[in-house]
Amino acid sequence: MTATGPEILNDLYNLILNPGTREFERSLLEKTKNKIENGADSRNQLSKLEASLRPLALRNNLTPDVTDFYLKITGHVTEKFDIVAHTKLKNPHYTRAIFSGGCFWCMVEPFETKEGIISVLSGYTGGDTPHPTYEQVGGGYTGHTEAVEIIFDIRIIQYLDLVTLYFQLTDPTDALGQMADRGSQYRPVIYVLDNKQREVAERFKQQLIDSKMYKRPIVTAIEPANTFWPAENFHQQFYKNNPKRYAKIKRARKQFLFFQHLKLRLRHFIKR
Repeated sequence: MTATGPEILNDLYNLILNPGTREFERSLLEKTKNKIENGADSRNQLSKLEASLRPLALRNNLTPDVTDFYLKITGHVTEKFDIVAHTKLKNPHYTRAIFSGGCFWCMVEPFETKEGIISVLSGYTGGDTPHPTYEQVGGGYTGHTEAVEIIFDIRIIQYLDLVTLYFQLTDPTDALGQMADRGSQYRPVIYVLDNKQREVAERFKQQLIDSKMYKRPIVTAIEPANTFWPAENFHQQFYKNNPKRYAKIKRARKQFLFFQHLKLRLRHFIKR
């Protein structure tokens, strides 16, 4: 264990109060907190807590903030994403774009690695529930989708470039999810911030429809943007903090899209 003392007690307090913490997790955290406060050896108690959480951790089944805490007490500290810095990015040449297209883990790297992208934040939007948690959104209880908010420099990259890339990353014929990600929380949506963005997105979508490349209807929705709720830290820049796990997910997604695009090219060639 690499972290002890007042910092750990503070983390325990915050997780116990966190609405996203499951009751099972909360009971273990409360038990550990109470014993440390009553004078028990903190390292010993954290060791017992780690052992209790380990079965769920090994199956990647802890809630996000508890996962971050588990990594911390086992010496695997992940980089903390500065959400406040992202929200405070201001520049006359900066603007935002919001896309939903399956699990947000796979939507960050393709955009973030493009020149002109300033910051990419994973989060939830499109629903009515304020301050949603990952479990609430994942359960389909809030109406939100998993999405990414992109801040980009219009001197370097244009909104049309982002829309073009977005359609390359998603299956625009699947309204019930994306690839292995099933459910309305994974539906493909372009959330537009103004009429200019709407015109660009609708024009591109119509061109795709007119091309008749897809056998099934294009169902990607274009909706007005509303409040974007940042996701838990564990989900931010997932591809950097969990490279092995991300590589497997990325590979499966790329294979699906490769064969889909191959079929589209063959269909287009035969029609010609």
